[in-house]
Amino acid sequence: MPATEAKIFNCTQSRELAEKIAKHYGSKLGNVITSTYSDGEFQPSFEESVRGSRVFIIGSTHPGADHLMEMLLMLDAAKRASARHITAVMPYFGWARQDRKDKPRVPIAAKMIASILETAGATRIITMDLHADQIQGFFEKPVDHLYASTVFLPYLKKLGLDNLTIASPDMGGSKRAYAYSKALESDVVICYKQRAKANVISHMELIGDVTGKNVVLVDDMVDTAGTLTKAADVMMERGALSVRAICTHPVLSGEAYDRIENSKLQELIVTDSIPLRQESRKIKVVSCAELFADVMKSVQDNESISSKFIM
Repeated sequence: MPATEAKIFNCTQSRELAEKIAKHYGSKLGNVITSTYSDGEFQPSFEESVRGSRVFIIGSTHPGADHLMEMLLMLDAAKRASARHITAVMPYFGWARQDRKDKPRVPIAAKMIASILETAGATRIITMDLHADQIQGFFEKPVDHLYASTVFLPYLKKLGLDNLTIASPDMGGSKRAYAYSKALESDVVICYKQRAKANVISHMELIGDVTGKNVVLVDDMVDTAGTLTKAADVMMERGALSVRAICTHPVLSGEAYDRIENSKLQELIVTDSIPLRQESRKIKVVSCAELFADVMKSVQDNESISSKFIM
């Protein structure tokens, strides 16, 4: 039997996902009230005792900074309310693209945020498809790094695509693409892109043959959708039969929705790690709630979660 009771709470931006997770877990969401001052300052308050409990706080930290700040305040509140274990469940770990110094005089934001989360009170982190796997090493506390392939691969297999080819939209995602191709026993192609600046692609080339293939692009996130739509254009020009994309985190900022609607992408498949800002006929959402609920239950019961790591 578990030594401590488990209680699940949510940050406001992840309410819908948290409700699904709690339902799969077999529990109800805990009661949190957030008070807001007229200047925008806010204060979350646990409206039930968490003393001696294992607390799961669910919240993605996509920018703006309020989402991260809310998670930090809730971690601090749980710590000061004498919770025994405090797990930050972050389906999307924001600011992860700043994982190294790629030019002088810039921050390593991912490391800074890891330190702040632990200082605020997190004793464990559960997250999914980090922008770079090595971000796990920025933490001193245990990190359960889940892979969305657990939910994407069954969906892909149901499509029953012939002549399937997995593609990476850039060199950095090649490892992920190879993992998918191994699981699906398919070919791999890689896009090579050069950026003029952040979010702006100046040139793209394709490494591999897509003639007569049904291509599935695989990436950890889709932000402006510039890379994905450009890659889809290049592949259709090179003779692909169809192009789909699988992206774990639908950041979808700027003109992303318009780009996807007007692109040659047949379908964009994402998880609900971040709520969509609007509906789109081309965007299919596959829920990651059951995956997180199963892992949280295993953590609570001190059971292995290795079966959840498909790749």
